[in-house]
Amino acid sequence: MIDVLVIGGGNAALCAALMAREAGASVMLLESAPREWRGGNSMHVRNLRCMHDAPQDVLVDAYPEEEFWQDLLKVTGGQTDEALARLVIRHSAGCRDWMRRHGVRFQPSLAGTLHLSRTNAFFMGGGKALVNAYYRSAEALGVQVRYRSPVASLELDGPRFRAAVLESGERIQARSCVLACGGFESNREWLREAWGRNERGEWPADNFLIRGTRFNQGTLLRFMQGAGADIIGDPSQSHCVAIDARAPLYDGGIVTRVDCVSLGVVLNREGQRFYDEGEDFWPKRYAIWGRLVAQQPGQVGFCIIDSKAVGRFMPPVFPGVKTDSLDALARALGLPEAAVLRTMADYNAACRGTDFDHTVLDGCHTEGLAPAKSHWARTIDKPPFYGYALRPGVTFTYLGLKTDASAAVHFGGQPSDNLFAAGEIMAGNVLGKGYTAGVGMSIGTAFGRIAGARAAGAALGKTTHADLA
Repeated sequence: MIDVLVIGGGNAALCAALMAREAGASVMLLESAPREWRGGNSMHVRNLRCMHDAPQDVLVDAYPEEEFWQDLLKVTGGQTDEALARLVIRHSAGCRDWMRRHGVRFQPSLAGTLHLSRTNAFFMGGGKALVNAYYRSAEALGVQVRYRSPVASLELDGPRFRAAVLESGERIQARSCVLACGGFESNREWLREAWGRNERGEWPADNFLIRGTRFNQGTLLRFMQGAGADIIGDPSQSHCVAIDARAPLYDGGIVTRVDCVSLGVVLNREGQRFYDEGEDFWPKRYAIWGRLVAQQPGQVGFCIIDSKAVGRFMPPVFPGVKTDSLDALARALGLPEAAVLRTMADYNAACRGTDFDHTVLDGCHTEGLAPAKSHWARTIDKPPFYGYALRPGVTFTYLGLKTDASAAVHFGGQPSDNLFAAGEIMAGNVLGKGYTAGVGMSIGTAFGRIAGARAAGAALGKTTHADLA
């Protein structure tokens, strides 16, 4: 019998498998995707948010625990478990040496990734390189990896794990189990159920694009709901980003994100602005814009900039629609010309301040305009003009399994002694809503390593003291 069964194939699952194997357990990892699509959403990531009290290799200055916590508290609006959040934050300070031992390499922040050189460590080669490094290390250590192995259900004895049953009907027993198989963002029917119809009679979820893997159907999350596991989170909350409307339905990844929002204005299909584009630094606000667009008519938005913004943001994979006048841009985007010109004239007339500086919360703002633009408000009047049609791009959902600091899954308030969870399937314990760049990887790395060590201990009948620094 296998000691530890890990269900999932992304960062959290791999961290769990590596930790369990290092602790002396035999480990099998089940990845639902074929080998060429392995890694779940992790193959699209770029960086890890890291606490540090002084400059560290690729990180500059300092990013202390309290600042990290306040950033997380702000974006979640307090919908977070502080004890678990601080556990993640503290873990992020020391995990990189362990990651390096398994082949992960880091590099300084990329040009155009505003404000992240202090807070986030970037992976050399991105998420695909990280995933490949972990798989190479896992296989070298003797972890059994099986692809195209989706799990349909679990056999449980109360809160105790007994076996996993694959969609093929195969039954796999193990002494303990780690669930690291993601959320339900690729399950369109569940997204429809979560979002329902809006006041316009639309099904918003029908217009969502999925930034990551098509394999996160939420099968085991739904099973665990029915099995009596404690659930946390709002099914409509997710990491949801405004991405280019031309992006593919699945796996568009980070290059489909449109990062010029704070440098311009965003209109709905009626030609109206609907939110403060300059509320805060982009890494702290980019993940609210998918939900904002989802709440607009037709679940579509349009970001408009002029030539002054070019070169100040990471260019997306698709070029913007380019014209020499705002009225021509409105027509090219299919927007009501008169409404767009009126909105843009009102915005330009309201801009105040001459100290534009996109690297700080500058004094360029609007006056007498609703909604206001709090920072980086410059007139949009220098051709050529550029427009990007936007759709909601869901990365991962926040509904998940309730866990504690040991990563144990809870049933009726009591932790299981051999069933653990890590990554997106439990991220809602820390992320009730909102997001800040790189924190998903912080959660997955911390809880993946904890879950792997605890699962090994449960399987081997001993308390593990694996180094989680």
